[in-house]
Amino acid sequence: MNSGGPVLRAWLTTWMLALAAVSAQAAQVQVAVAANMAAPMKQIAADFERATGHHAVVVLGSTGKLYAQIRVGAPFDVLLAADDETPARLEAEGLAVRGTRFTYATGRLVLWSADPAAVDAQGQVLRQPPQGKLAIADPRLAPYGAAALQVLAALGVASAWAPHLVQGESIGQAYQFTATGNARLGFVALAQVMAAGRITSGSAWIVPADLHKPLRQDAIVLTPGRSNAAAAALLHYLRGDAARATLRGYGYVT
Repeated sequence: MNSGGPVLRAWLTTWMLALAAVSAQAAQVQVAVAANMAAPMKQIAADFERATGHHAVVVLGSTGKLYAQIRVGAPFDVLLAADDETPARLEAEGLAVRGTRFTYATGRLVLWSADPAAVDAQGQVLRQPPQGKLAIADPRLAPYGAAALQVLAALGVASAWAPHLVQGESIGQAYQFTATGNARLGFVALAQVMAAGRITSGSAWIVPADLHKPLRQDAIVLTPGRSNAAAAALLHYLRGDAARATLRGYGYVT
């Protein structure tokens, strides 16, 4: 976990001065964003553009897939990952700007069903004989998928549910499996089923945080974004009250 140190603050200060000098010139930032952030990032990107004039082009995907794309030269300026390990790896590999990494949110995992009666408030449905499929994100690519397996193991039900698992490439696909009824249950990101602090539909159990590794989500400036004023502006915006309020409304801890 890296909450931002002197290097990050100095970098942001430098670019804030640059932004002030070119405030009339709107810029564009290419942002690779973990799929769990789809809904809040749509709002944040719109608010960011209204506040700064800069335009964020958002590309969604599993953190693992985005990492692979960055490794082969995808021209992203900023990564908003679903973990803290991938940005640290990119920094160590020289593919990101050292010192710009910080934790912008901590995610929450939820067991959810489109059926309003399927999931009880304590998650006891997982301890009952499995009925139907349980959707998760691919644990090799998506930190939320890895967290789902950790929960099943912690509850002692991993072997019972193993034959009933269906994997999506990303947490977005796991949500789609569940929302369409192809899976009766799904481990998804709380942000996918919450807005304004409330579960929007179906039934849900918000998984206690001690049942899986913390889902600390880090942001980092990638090498192509080193000289991009809009990249600096976006990181600055993510650390501000407006973005944090949006993230909290979707269930993230900031």
